Amino acid sequence: MIFEFTVHPSFSFVTSFARKLNVRVSKDRLTIPASLGRGYVKSIDIEAGFKFVLHHYTLKEDLQLRRLAPPEKSDLISIIFNSQEVPSHDSADQQSAIQFLKTNGSAIQIASSSLGTETLFPAGREVNFGVIGIRSSLLASLLHMTKPQGALATILNSEADFFFHESMTPDAQRILQQLSAANSPNELDHLYYRIRIQELLYGLFSNLLHRDTERHSPINHTDLNSLYTIRTTMLADLSLPPRLNELAQKTGMSETKMKQLFRQVFGDTIYNYYQKVRMEEAAFLLKKAGYSVSETGYQLGFSNLSHFSRLFERHYGLTPKKFTLAG
Repeated sequence: MIFEFTVHPSFSFVTSFARKLNVRVSKDRLTIPASLGRGYVKSIDIEAGFKFVLHHYTLKEDLQLRRLAPPEKSDLISIIFNSQEVPSHDSADQQSAIQFLKTNGSAIQIASSSLGTETLFPAGREVNFGVIGIRSSLLASLLHMTKPQGALATILNSEADFFFHESMTPDAQRILQQLSAANSPNELDHLYYRIRIQELLYGLFSNLLHRDTERHSPINHTDLNSLYTIRTTMLADLSLPPRLNELAQKTGMSETKMKQLFRQVFGDTIYNYYQKVRMEEAAFLLKKAGYSVSETGYQLGFSNLSHFSRLFERHYGLTPKKFTLAG
């Protein structure tokens, strides 16, 4: 199933998606019909110019969400909190889940709503993500920063299209799970959602504060697709370090542009990002997939397990063996 939409100040995802599915909306909530799957989409209006849409469902067919670039530019900012979990302990499904997480794993995306994006959710996979839509002027008032710099200055003041990618933190995942579980009507629901959503914003912008303050370059849909091609290519085989010249040729970018835009969007150099994800996968293989230390090291391309152990300890503060035994 493909759902295309364009974001504008009066747009309602729940109403539009309900029309696509031919179902009714009750109290700003769309329930997925049993013929299509299970779950819901819920909209929470925090205040004028500030809303949150929560997606929590499993569908019987693939869902592709296409946000199209609007004909007119607006000051709306979209912030997507996407949490994907491994659903089963079955070994075959674990391998499928690992592959899925490599390309669709937990992430936070901050973008100007004038930039078109696409997201694919495979059939049978639990979808759990939230989208904050907020006007830049309202976000600036909420953050109350006197001199925002770097990524924050771009998000709050830039006239150019922007897109930033951040990893989901455990705190953000926890809050998103709490929001998904808050199904019982309560007179304090509005206050509860407001507090939790502001927690999500606080955690996100606390991390963005640490990004470099280098000059921001405008980004378009083609550039964004190229950057995600680079990321997907790297994650497809973490046993092989990225070769910059090959990645640049694959995307048709110059190495200089590729490196600058990758660091701008993902917050780190290509190689540092590769090593970080490599260690995250090592932690995943050790803790959730049940690999041994040697199996994990060799799987990720380490011929020297001592080197793997030192690098892992530098990232997590524990050796792989102690990390596996830790509760």
